Amino acid sequence: MRLKPVLSLCLAAGLLAPTLAQAQIRNAPPPRALEFAAYIFAAANVCGYQIGVEQFDALLQKQNVSAADVGPRGPFGNKVQTIFALMSNQMQLNREQACLAVAGEYGPEGNVVKNVLLPMGTASPPAEATPPAEPKPAQ
Repeated sequence: MRLKPVLSLCLAAGLLAPTLAQAQIRNAPPPRALEFAAYIFAAANVCGYQIGVEQFDALLQKQNVSAADVGPRGPFGNKVQTIFALMSNQMQLNREQACLAVAGEYGPEGNVVKNVLLPMGTASPPAEATPPAEPKPAQ
């Protein structure tokens, strides 16, 4: 007679477990968003591009992902770093062709999105540029 409550508790836990697993999967970013972030990071690493932060963030927002989620310290940073390592190694094998391809897709004249990857030294100006403080006269 005492087994019935234990059995029903185990049955309830067994039915609840898939629901919890589905909730975790539902909150994860789409795999394409993780691959996209790793691709942009790999291109910046191998080809020496700077990332246009505003454009990069806008593309991630379209996929309902924040840059903090895919960053190295984010909840999905380890997954992105694994994909990044694989992509970086592959890009390094055919560096010249890979850099031309990624620039054609995400560079200043990109056919997918423009200005996600910028040539080194041409970073976009900060959104809120503050003028330098004027020196105070000596008293």
